[in-house]
Amino acid sequence: MTETVGRRERKKAATRKALADAALELFLERGYDQVSVKDVAEAADVSTTTLFKHFPSKEALVFDEDADREAALVAAVRERQPGQSIPQALLGWLKGIQLSGRAEDPRLAHFIRLVQETPALNEYGRRMWLRHEAVLSQAIAEEVGAPADDIACAALARFALDAPFLVHGRAEGGQALDRIFELLERGWDFP
Repeated sequence: MTETVGRRERKKAATRKALADAALELFLERGYDQVSVKDVAEAADVSTTTLFKHFPSKEALVFDEDADREAALVAAVRERQPGQSIPQALLGWLKGIQLSGRAEDPRLAHFIRLVQETPALNEYGRRMWLRHEAVLSQAIAEEVGAPADDIACAALARFALDAPFLVHGRAEGGQALDRIFELLERGWDFP
């Protein structure tokens, strides 16, 4: 019985990956607005019904690693090095995903441009990213022994998640991110 469930889950994961890969390939090749959900389903050799079983919308096809990102974000808080503050851990994680993504996939620059230049994807991506706020806030509260609804933990989660949007497009993006997290770590030091 376990073998069957394992095989079924592997097949689902393979179908999901085939759909996401086909979508990304088509979107990068033709542009997001020029590709239909039917085009993606056909490229992955599945029905549109199957596509919608795996992805709730066309936009979701672009952001298929959402659950993995959320788990990694929480792990950055819970599995940080001894003596490392939560803001330092979050900064390190954010910088790590920026650097690792560039090294792993040469299409990343095209993907980023696609998301930035497509209003539907830009808005969906921002909403998707910021929805991790509650989970991150809860993880921070647990780590520091604060109540689950602690406003300081919620604020840290909100500002940490919003930081990449603030520095996007700046030539000194890495330094700007450092400065934001310095503010989160130490507070406002101007009169």
